[in-house]
Amino acid sequence: MIKIKRLYLFILQTFLPLFLMTFFICLFIVLMQFLWRYIDDLVGKGLDISVIAELFCYAALSMVPMALPLSILLASLMAFGNLGEHFELTAMKSSGVSLIKVMSPLIVFLSLVAVGAFFFQNDVLPKSQVKMWSLLFSMRQKSPELDIPEETFYDQIQGYNLFIKKKNRETGMMYDMMIYDVSNGYGYANVILADSGKLSFTEDKKHLFLQLMQGESFEDLKDERPNRGNAGMLYRRETFSEKEILIPFDATFNRMGDETMRNQYIGKNLTELVHTIDSVNVRIDSLGDEFTYSMRGEPICGLPQRRITYKDGKQVEQGILQVKMPKALNVDSVFEASSPLLKRNYVETAKTKAMRIKQNMEFRAYTIEDISETVRRHQIEMQKKFTLSFACLIFFFIGAPLGAIIRKGGLGTPIVISVLLFIVYYIIDNSGYKLARDGHWAVWEGMWLSSEVLLPLGIFFTYKAVNDSAVFNPDAYRNFFRRIFGVHQVRHIEMKEVIMDDVVVDEAIAKVTELKAEIESFLVRYEKRQSYVNYWTKGYDKSQLNSISEHLESLVEYLGNSHSQLVINKVMDYPFIRHLLMYYPINNKKVGMIIACVVPVGIIGYFVGVECQKRLKRDIKTARKVCEELLSILQDDKDDK
Repeated sequence: MIKIKRLYLFILQTFLPLFLMTFFICLFIVLMQFLWRYIDDLVGKGLDISVIAELFCYAALSMVPMALPLSILLASLMAFGNLGEHFELTAMKSSGVSLIKVMSPLIVFLSLVAVGAFFFQNDVLPKSQVKMWSLLFSMRQKSPELDIPEETFYDQIQGYNLFIKKKNRETGMMYDMMIYDVSNGYGYANVILADSGKLSFTEDKKHLFLQLMQGESFEDLKDERPNRGNAGMLYRRETFSEKEILIPFDATFNRMGDETMRNQYIGKNLTELVHTIDSVNVRIDSLGDEFTYSMRGEPICGLPQRRITYKDGKQVEQGILQVKMPKALNVDSVFEASSPLLKRNYVETAKTKAMRIKQNMEFRAYTIEDISETVRRHQIEMQKKFTLSFACLIFFFIGAPLGAIIRKGGLGTPIVISVLLFIVYYIIDNSGYKLARDGHWAVWEGMWLSSEVLLPLGIFFTYKAVNDSAVFNPDAYRNFFRRIFGVHQVRHIEMKEVIMDDVVVDEAIAKVTELKAEIESFLVRYEKRQSYVNYWTKGYDKSQLNSISEHLESLVEYLGNSHSQLVINKVMDYPFIRHLLMYYPINNKKVGMIIACVVPVGIIGYFVGVECQKRLKRDIKTARKVCEELLSILQDDKDDK
């Protein structure tokens, strides 16, 4: 008997209820989307509840591929967000349990879900889609439920327009009726006026039985005798006290067979899709060979390219016909020597022949394109059977680490993040699908585009969560870009109300003097701009720059305890000594020489680096000037005391 660790059991008990809840919520949402999309095909048809329920069951199964990845993303975000919010995840990490180990039972579980998703896509989904689309098309073909409104022309009965003034809904009687019978065409309409009437269905529900009382009818009669013109138009007028009309109207629900949909790409499993793709590709190759053969068989200058020999009524030999001429024929001279009428005939004949060949080739190209689209449709359906399983794993490796990072459970923040991520996934996936369907990209490129985009995101979030890195800390990104682009920073120092370590003036003067000497040493060493070779092989001395930066920050921290506002204000004038890569790009001289030899890259990097060094020297000179001014201020304070 396999015994599951208590930690793994706790993680599964935390995740599974959330997963089931979010799955059914997401499934309900996509079902509502399906309902709003096809509601016009369902309303007003008089369909039984059982038929609509059957359609929704098949639709629910067909919507699982859309609901499953979203539910995994939302459930993993909520589960690990709750663990982080209640410091349970922190307690696990402090006990020596890594995040990957915490995720391991869910990784195993969702791997099984991914395998099950593949078999669901391969075995269950084709059958459910066949049933769903067959049922939906049957509903579209059903006639609408008969409900004739008052004081409005009703045209839902084919070949008839009905108008009633008033209707008794209890007895079904209709009053002041006007009926236009245009079943024989609008040019020969039959107009019926009746004081009252009643409409009902026959027992087989394939005809309407209309009983009319106290009315009259007017009918145009078609006169087929010749030479009558408009003078002899015939019509018939009839007055009746009771009249009965039988109108064809099929109100039954005829279910469409599954054979048509089963032969489409949506109704095939992986084996059937591969077989169809191979068969259609063979057909495309044979058509291409046939078209090539026919093109090569087109006559040139009126002479056939092939010679066919028959013996006893059978073809026995076929070869390329070769015509040898004693000398080369100058076509231009023959054309110019012809009369203007012959020249025109030559041009028109050539143009007509070229247009005919072009149209013939375009038609053949359209034929091959239609067949190629069938292949792409089958290939897309085949790739879908794998992309769903992979998407489930990717969304877990996005949701679980992201929940551990944001540490927010519940339905608020996780839902917002999940919806945003899923919208991005849906847009990318739909774009890739259209590019693959239209043949702009290879099918596998389009169908795997969303996975290719989201996989690095999952790896990034997992890496950051495992190493407890600050992903949503804006200061970290701000400092990173400042280091990259050398953005200038301004110091902000406030005078402290309570000071534990007072500033000693002599010690402060000594620190400022030491920093100034170190700065002057650097400026003397790098008085001139570095040469191209020196820049790539040496650069600025990294250790000296680090020393200046450390001493400057130490001095700023020390003088920040001063009681003098003048000293505080002057200390804020010290610039930040940034540590940019462009100050000392390469530590290895050999590598630096190799980059220097790559002329375009080396020259561009050199000019950018020299500009960065120029800004650095300007900041260091500013620091030297501040040191001189601070020495003057501190000396005055010392003299005053």
